[in-house]
Amino acid sequence: MRESSYWMESAPPADVLPPPEGDLSADVVVVGAGIAGLWTAHELTRAGREVVVLEGGRMAAGVTGHTTGKLTSLHGLCYERLRERQGAEASALYAEAQEDALRQVLRFCGELGVDAEIERRPAYTYTLDEAGAGAIRAEAAAAAAAGLKATAVTATDLPYPVSAAVRVDDQAQFHPRRFLLAAAADLIALGGRIHEGTRVTDLRDGAECRLTLDGGGTVHARDVVLATHFPLRCHTTLLMRLSVRRELVVAAPVEERHAPHGMYLTLEQNTRSVRSAPLGEGRRLLIVAGESFTPGSGGVRERYARLEAWARERLPGFADAPTVHRWAAQDVHTADGLPCVGHEHPDTQHVYLATGFGGWGLTNGVAAGGLLTAHLTGAPRPAWTELFDPRRRLPARELPGVVRRQTTVARHFVTGLRTGRRCTHMGCELGFNEAEQTWECPCHGSRFASDGTVLQGPATSPLED
Repeated sequence: MRESSYWMESAPPADVLPPPEGDLSADVVVVGAGIAGLWTAHELTRAGREVVVLEGGRMAAGVTGHTTGKLTSLHGLCYERLRERQGAEASALYAEAQEDALRQVLRFCGELGVDAEIERRPAYTYTLDEAGAGAIRAEAAAAAAAGLKATAVTATDLPYPVSAAVRVDDQAQFHPRRFLLAAAADLIALGGRIHEGTRVTDLRDGAECRLTLDGGGTVHARDVVLATHFPLRCHTTLLMRLSVRRELVVAAPVEERHAPHGMYLTLEQNTRSVRSAPLGEGRRLLIVAGESFTPGSGGVRERYARLEAWARERLPGFADAPTVHRWAAQDVHTADGLPCVGHEHPDTQHVYLATGFGGWGLTNGVAAGGLLTAHLTGAPRPAWTELFDPRRRLPARELPGVVRRQTTVARHFVTGLRTGRRCTHMGCELGFNEAEQTWECPCHGSRFASDGTVLQGPATSPLED
């Protein structure tokens, strides 16, 4: 068993980019060096802006370095829900944003000769249950109406039968870290700056924004982009709409003949996602994700065991693999299922954010980069700007879910007061992840090492002894 992301192990080594020496200033400071942050910084630098990226850990090593690497516009069963709740235009705009992002990645890699292991593959969302076939057919129709090359099928190249599936052609899978390291290198070549190991602890908004760094340094900027997964700071109206889910991944080398050609997802069985990546010498890495859960809810060893048992039972070659990789990723979801990209709240002019990608951050992160660049340069904004606006009105039918979510948050806060093991962000109780040896907050997803060090925000302060 290898407790590490394959993407992190197999990417070329990258030099450590140290924290700044003394105070800094820039046109734009981007906080967070995952796909949303780095692509935003890259596009702004290409547009002639002076950009500084601040990353608390290593770039492309957080959520982006622990994904499954699917670059697809098919996001579960989202298009029929969007069509029903927000109209056909919203569904079409969402599809357009995803397809545009996919094209941007392909174009960048082609122009710079980046070896990001891009493979064009079909994407599928499927059901094993005949009772779910109707929803699959409705999704296929909605996705096709939104402009995707979508069809409803019953035959796939999975090694087990499905009742129905949505198939979308001309999608892609890639090595996310290889792609981002190339984008970072291009950004630096164009004059941008990246500082790793640089955690932002405070942000003051104004005509000139002021960011305080862990250790006391200061960075000044006209504009700030928060691309930290869960925002470093978040207006209450938006905070209430966000929730966090964690998902596990197991991966093992198999003979090429055992690897499905497409990318597959079912929302059944607490989510099962399957794809493969090239290894060479007649082998591929079979990547299986699932077991979605709230951080801090425990039982993670058992979840890993269920996921691996499913892979061994369902996927030929997995049970005989000499090595199994194991890692996990965490995603922020919004109440209405749409990303939040734009001004942080109605009263700010200089702070922007990108969050709420709901497990589909590779395309949505690239889409966010283009959208934020348009905001900050005055370029024409894409058609999906209002759809992704964090200040948008929440549909009334989503409000009960928000209320239930806040009731749960309140309960975790009260329990935290009683037990004393509290998150340094807003005081919610923490749960222990025995598989990863981390303390996790179920309210907003902060994660801490066993010694109390912050691993993942929005918390910025370590746990007290």
